[in-house]
Amino acid sequence: MKGSSVRNRLAASDSNRLAVQTHGAEHLENYGGDTMSAEADFGLIGLAVMGENLVLNIESRGYTVAVYNRTTSKVDDFVTGRAAGKKIVGTHTIEELCASLARPRKVMMLVKAGGAIDSIIEALIPHLEPGDVIIDGGNSHYDDSIRRTKRVEEAGLLFIGTGVSGGEEGALTGPSIMPGGSAAAWPQVKEIFQACSAKVDGGSPCCEWVGADGAGHFVKMVHNGIEYGDMQLICEAYNLLGTALEMSAEEMHEVFTTWNEGALDSYLIEITRDILAKEDEETGSPMVEMILDTAGQKGTGKWTSVSGLDLGVAIPQIAEAVFARCLSAIKEERVEASKHLPGPETEFDGDRKEFIAQLHDALFASKICSYAQGFQLLAAAAKEHNWDLNYGEIALMWRGGCIIRATFLENIKEAFERDTTLTNLLLDPFFQKVVVDAQESWRAVVCTAVKLGIPTPSLSSALNYYDSYRSARLPANLLQAQRDYFGAHTYERVDRPRGEFFHTNWTGRGGTTSASTYNV
Repeated sequence: MKGSSVRNRLAASDSNRLAVQTHGAEHLENYGGDTMSAEADFGLIGLAVMGENLVLNIESRGYTVAVYNRTTSKVDDFVTGRAAGKKIVGTHTIEELCASLARPRKVMMLVKAGGAIDSIIEALIPHLEPGDVIIDGGNSHYDDSIRRTKRVEEAGLLFIGTGVSGGEEGALTGPSIMPGGSAAAWPQVKEIFQACSAKVDGGSPCCEWVGADGAGHFVKMVHNGIEYGDMQLICEAYNLLGTALEMSAEEMHEVFTTWNEGALDSYLIEITRDILAKEDEETGSPMVEMILDTAGQKGTGKWTSVSGLDLGVAIPQIAEAVFARCLSAIKEERVEASKHLPGPETEFDGDRKEFIAQLHDALFASKICSYAQGFQLLAAAAKEHNWDLNYGEIALMWRGGCIIRATFLENIKEAFERDTTLTNLLLDPFFQKVVVDAQESWRAVVCTAVKLGIPTPSLSSALNYYDSYRSARLPANLLQAQRDYFGAHTYERVDRPRGEFFHTNWTGRGGTTSASTYNV
């Protein structure tokens, strides 16, 4: 009997076994008296860091959770370790996992993105029935979620592709959850997801339905792209403080402590403050100074940048943050180049306090530009995929639990409440005033960095984005002339209606034939 094998793998303690069986008995009336197939409210596959912590989170909200991992020893170690005495059911096969769940079944995967997800989906389908929900909570590409929604729905089941942000701590105490997929699946998981998510503003959950098929994973991808940009901005500020002002880690800790008490209040500023205060136990030096300056990445920043290119949306800050990590990775090459490529020998000779204040304003203005780019990308994707995205709700979902959580996300939510058709955050009165007031400081910081030869790809890119976006005229007229000259790609005229295209025989040898007009 399937149920008995499930029950045999419960945590070893009598109290744990009794708790699970008792909870399962609560479903007896609803599910034909079969307590063996109605023990758990939720199933989870994948007991790595995020999986374990999310299971403990969900269980702490009053639910029974069944777990499975391909390496079954992890299941046993978990239910007899961190999960001992809790309403957590250990299973050793996909079949046992499905048999342990109350109907409609809800099974979430937290495994490495890619082919493993598809394999698990195919293994789950034969053991589920109409109305059951398969959930992918990993960092999957949104295109895969579009495809998987179709596949799972064709099998008569429901699919959710959801972003889960907050890292290890967030998974345990309350992450930001961004679900999309089969709309009919949302009522099945809403209570559980919102119960275990982060809460803000007196209890509002950082979890709401995002939209169809791949919308949830797209929103999570953009979150991660903005995260790349935020982290790079903070690293450039750190580098300017340390290199230009020659501040110690302890002094920079004090700066970030102050910054975290104002407009820049955010999780990433907070942890930067704490990182700068940490000492290496072996050397007594600041821990941050003992870490090699080569950054890793898992691909979501790259995906965001590629999506910007695919959709024709300018998100240069996010792309620059990705490229900055790529440059950091060629450590040996940079060390060799530093021996041959000199920079300016100028030292900072300004007012230190004034520069720190300017850097604060430049950082905040640049951060706003990064979010403006991210929300423009969301809008373009919504139009492309026919998603009905609620940008104010998305900002609320990012207010707590996730890595980019910050106080000023409330201002973003308010901006979209004021104007649901807002095309760019920079046009909202609140953000417009911030960036306009900050631009003198912003320019001073970038000029100082250039003068001293200190790289600021993200701070500079943000300022260039601002200047480009506010420019009524850009030099693209010359670019179109060049394209028409060498490729007969045509152009529009300032004295004719938009949508009419013209070609000039620039050399007298080209004739009147032109190429078709299109944008990729």
